[in-house]
Amino acid sequence: MALRIEDYAMIGDCKTVALVGRSGSIDWLCWPRFDAAACFAALLGESGNGRWLIAPKGEPIETTRHYRSGTLVLETEFRTTTGTATLVDFMTPGDGVNLVRILIGKHGRVDFRTEFVVRFDYGTTVPWVSRLDDGGISAIAGPERLVLRTATPLHGEDLKTVGEFTLEAGQSIPFVLSYGSSFQAPPPAIGAFNALKRTEEFWRGWSDRCPAVGPWTEAVKRSLITLKALTYAPTGAIVAAPTTSLPELIGGIRNWDYRFCWLRDATFALLGLMHLGYFDEARAWRDWLLRAVAGSPQQVQIVYGIGGERWLPEMTVPWLAGYERSPPVRVGNAAYQQLQLDVLGEVADAMFHAAKGGIGLTDRGRALRPLMLEYLASAWREPDQGIWEVRGERQHFVHSKVMAWVAFDRAAKEFATEGSTEAARHWREVADEIHTDVCERGFNRDLGTFVQAYGSKQLDAGLLLIPLVGFLPASDQRVQSTVRAIERRLLIQDDFILRYERANHSDGLPPGEGAFLACSFWLVDNYILQGRYSEARRLFDRLLSRCNDVGLLAEEYDPFAGRMLGNFPQAYSHVGLICCALNLSRETSPLEARGTPQGQSAQAAQTETVPNLDRLSR
Repeated sequence: MALRIEDYAMIGDCKTVALVGRSGSIDWLCWPRFDAAACFAALLGESGNGRWLIAPKGEPIETTRHYRSGTLVLETEFRTTTGTATLVDFMTPGDGVNLVRILIGKHGRVDFRTEFVVRFDYGTTVPWVSRLDDGGISAIAGPERLVLRTATPLHGEDLKTVGEFTLEAGQSIPFVLSYGSSFQAPPPAIGAFNALKRTEEFWRGWSDRCPAVGPWTEAVKRSLITLKALTYAPTGAIVAAPTTSLPELIGGIRNWDYRFCWLRDATFALLGLMHLGYFDEARAWRDWLLRAVAGSPQQVQIVYGIGGERWLPEMTVPWLAGYERSPPVRVGNAAYQQLQLDVLGEVADAMFHAAKGGIGLTDRGRALRPLMLEYLASAWREPDQGIWEVRGERQHFVHSKVMAWVAFDRAAKEFATEGSTEAARHWREVADEIHTDVCERGFNRDLGTFVQAYGSKQLDAGLLLIPLVGFLPASDQRVQSTVRAIERRLLIQDDFILRYERANHSDGLPPGEGAFLACSFWLVDNYILQGRYSEARRLFDRLLSRCNDVGLLAEEYDPFAGRMLGNFPQAYSHVGLICCALNLSRETSPLEARGTPQGQSAQAAQTETVPNLDRLSR
C-alpha cells in the first residue's frame, strides 16, 4: 500500500517530477514530461505497478528528511541499530533526463536493499531488461528506455531488479537512472557528484532571488521552488499538480488528472511571481497563455496540455486499483469541454496585471482583447459549470458573473490608460450592467448573503473572492455578512473552508471530499481586508502548520482524519500561501493590486489594504 500523501516529497527537473516516500521508494514518475505515462505507478496501485526502492533491510529506528536549503535536492536520513545513512535524491534540470540517488554513510554501517521495478504505460507493461556494455541495466518497452547505472551488484528476480549491500561510514554509492528512446543509442552516463553540484547551483541561483517576506520567508521560498518545479520549462506552462487520481475522499470517486494547465490559476500565479521579482517566469506564462488561447474566444478552454494541447480526453486505467483502493484512476480531464465563463475574466485580469508589472501586451494580446470582450459581452448571461467544474447542470454561478465583471472592469481601465475614452466608457457600461445584475440576483435578501448561484440558497467559498478581485470593498455590509455566513456554514475545525455545503447535490457527483486548502487562504485574505489582522495571522500560521515535514501542501485536507487529500503537491495551495504571506507582510500587497472595489476610491482601497508587520504584532 502507498504511504500517506504527506509522507511523500517531490524532486523534479522543470519538465516532470518524481514522488519519493519516507520509505525510500519512488512510487510515481512520468517520463519525460508531466503528462507522459507513468513508469513508476505504485502510488496508484501496488509495488508490482512500478517503483524504485532504496531502504535499510530492517525497519529504521528513525527516518528524517529535508531539502537542502534553497534547492529541490532531498535528503532522507535513516537511523538504524547499527548506523546512520543519508539518501540524496534529485533530478537534473537542463539537458538530459536523469534521476540521481546517492547513498552516503554517516555512522557505523547499514545494510540496504534495493528493488527496481519498471512498468511502462501506467504500471502495466513489463520491459525487456538487458545489460549494456558499460554494465548499465537497460529496460525497454516500445519507444521508451530506462538505463540504470551503479557499481552496486544487481540481479534479476521475479521480473524485478534487486540487490543487497552494506554501506560503511564515509562511503558513497551513486545510482543514476536515465531516460531515452529505445530506437536510439542509450543515454550517456553522467557523473553523479558533478550533477549534484550543478543541480544545487541551479536551484540556489534561482531561489536566492526571493526577497524577505517577514517571518514566512522560508515557507514562501519553498512554495516558490514548488511552483518552479511544476513549471514545464520548454513552454512556461504550470501544471496544477504532477499527479492524477489522488482522491478527494478515501474510497470516493472524485479522482481527477491534474497534470495540465488551468487558465484560472493565471492571475494568482502571475501576481505571486511578479511580486517576488520573477518576471521571466511570469512572461513565459503569459506567452504560453496567448499561444494556448489562439484565435477564437468561443473556443477558449479552461484547461490545456502543457504544450497548449486542446484535446484531453478522459479515460480510466482499469488495472490500477487506485490510491488506497480509491478507483477509478483517470487519465485526461473531461473538464476541457466545459463552459466556465470565469476563465475569460481570469485571462483579462492576468493580462492587466502583467501590463502593470511591466510585461506589456504583445501584438497578439492586443488583437485578442477585443475579440474576447465582444464574445463575453453576450456570453456572460449564459449559465456555466463554474469554478468547481460541476458535472451536473449548468447554473448562473455568482463567481462566474463576478469574473465576467472583472474582464470588463480591467478592460475599461486599460483603455482609459491608453487614451481610448470611447472604448473605456463602453466597457465600463457593460461592467456596471453585470455588477447590478449580480447584486440584484446573486444576493439573497432573506439570508443576507451572496449565494452560490442565482436562485440558490447555498453558499460557496468562491464568494470569498468578491472583495479580493475588487468587485465590492471588504467594508461592504453584504460582503461582511457573506463572510460571516461562510464562517458559520463552511468553516470546519476553525481552520478549513469547504468549497460548498455538503448537502449541495448540484455538482453531479456523490457527496464527500476534504476541505479545499486554497479556500482557507482566501479567508485569510478576507480577514486582512477587513482589518482582522490577529485572526488572519492565527489562521495563516495554523494553515502553515499543515504543510508536511518538507513544506508541501496537497489540494485538500481532511481535518477529522488529520491527513492530506487530493493531488500533490498542488500549485494553487502554494500560490495561496505565497499571496497570504505577501499580504500579511507588505504594505503594497497583491490584494490591493487586483483592483479598486466598485464604488470605492483608489485612496480608500489602499487605506483598507495596508497591513504591515508592526500592526500585526500588536
